[in-house]
Amino acid sequence: MEICVLGSGSSGNCMYVAGGGTRILIDAGLGIRETTARLAQLNVPLETIQGVLFTHDHADHCLRVDAWRRRHATPFYANEATAASIEQNVQKTDFAWNIFENGSPFLIGQLRVEPFSVPHDAADAVGFVIAEGGVRLGIATDLGMATILIRRKLAECDALILETNHDVEMLQRSERPWAVIQRIRGRQGHLSNEDAAELLASVLSPRLRTVFLAHLSAACNSPVLAERAVRAVLQQANREDIQLVHTSPDTISARIEIPAP
Repeated sequence: MEICVLGSGSSGNCMYVAGGGTRILIDAGLGIRETTARLAQLNVPLETIQGVLFTHDHADHCLRVDAWRRRHATPFYANEATAASIEQNVQKTDFAWNIFENGSPFLIGQLRVEPFSVPHDAADAVGFVIAEGGVRLGIATDLGMATILIRRKLAECDALILETNHDVEMLQRSERPWAVIQRIRGRQGHLSNEDAAELLASVLSPRLRTVFLAHLSAACNSPVLAERAVRAVLQQANREDIQLVHTSPDTISARIEIPAP
């Protein structure tokens, strides 16, 4: 399985996953032109993408999907509430959605997709486990707390794309309104570095090889702080073998290949 985070942050989120000859994107928050340009860096034409899966309806995850739909027939996948909210946001009702149900796995080509509910202030936010050839990738990038369901889904994965959104002290010292700070720190907000580290510690398994640190706040976090928090729990668990991959809203991440066991 190949994994690359094309962009991750408040200015746009999009993830590329490929396996068994199937290529998909998770979210489309960069806009079609920027997505095309970043895929080109991987020598992947946009026309070869076989589906776009949406985690939720916030603009940084579904920017200008109406323009995308006008230009390309890429299949869109979302649960019913997310699809309806995206259509309302862009004032379009003619999308041909592939609707999935949370908790019900489905196939896109050779990729098996397992959507699961996550707590976030969106219509019906989800995370995903993508599986192919014995490799499992867990994706949880917008969530306010780690539920039992999330921990169960992320356990026994070979790679994770995990939210490390903010440093608590930086967030509280920021100039953001108090209501916004409370929303971010709430049960339907975003994971702090420490929250993410605790979640990671609870789902460590011998098969886990790679963790992408995703959805960092540009104003209230830094890659150094995010890695420091996560690295500390890996050291305590004697798992310094796990590769940490940084992501950015402005550039693609490293392209990681996870071989089948």
